[in-house]
Amino acid sequence: MACVGGPAAEVAGQGRKYQSDVAPFGAVGEWNEESAGELRGLLRPKEVIYLMGETPVSAPAELAPGLRLQGTLAGLQMIFPECSTQEPRFRRRDDVEIVRLSCADAADMVELTTIAFPGYFRMRTCEMGAYYGVRVDGRLVSMAGERMKFDRYVEVSGVCTHPEHTGKGYAAALITQLLADHRRDGWISCLHLSAANKRAFDLYERLGFVTSREVKFHKVVRDE
Repeated sequence: MACVGGPAAEVAGQGRKYQSDVAPFGAVGEWNEESAGELRGLLRPKEVIYLMGETPVSAPAELAPGLRLQGTLAGLQMIFPECSTQEPRFRRRDDVEIVRLSCADAADMVELTTIAFPGYFRMRTCEMGAYYGVRVDGRLVSMAGERMKFDRYVEVSGVCTHPEHTGKGYAAALITQLLADHRRDGWISCLHLSAANKRAFDLYERLGFVTSREVKFHKVVRDE
């Protein structure tokens, strides 16, 4: 998670995190008691963040005084290969209108993503990249967008469809739009998901993504 940075980042020594209304992710340069304490100093009491990567799973529950490891989630990183022969192509449908979202839509975006992954998408997450959506009768029912960017990679994120509208191909169309954007602009598309989310995995694999590596997401909380 060395990609936690930019104007939305808060930094103390080796610890850093996104501002709380942007994203619940943090990182440290090298795990030790000092860096864990620096990360703790960035958190509000009871604030929860997620760390990806090398946080030691054998660490005691208390990483530093007042900073606890609450659990670890197994995940996968997937990449749309730069050399893929599958050219991302937006398939327009007469019955579906893909719209570009902005931070003016933030409340609707938070409401929708809360259905699938509560707490991960915040009111300012929309500032991290481009987002597209599908509205039905004015209601946002499906969306997908971008989150972290590092080197030549851009993360596809916020993929969500309301349960009443699944199976209609909305998510596939939105992701394909992002893939086309990334190919046009020279980015390499990547994404992260829970290893247990087979439905999402199957969708991403059908679209041409391949598994790059297994990853771990560590839930960390600051005590009072």
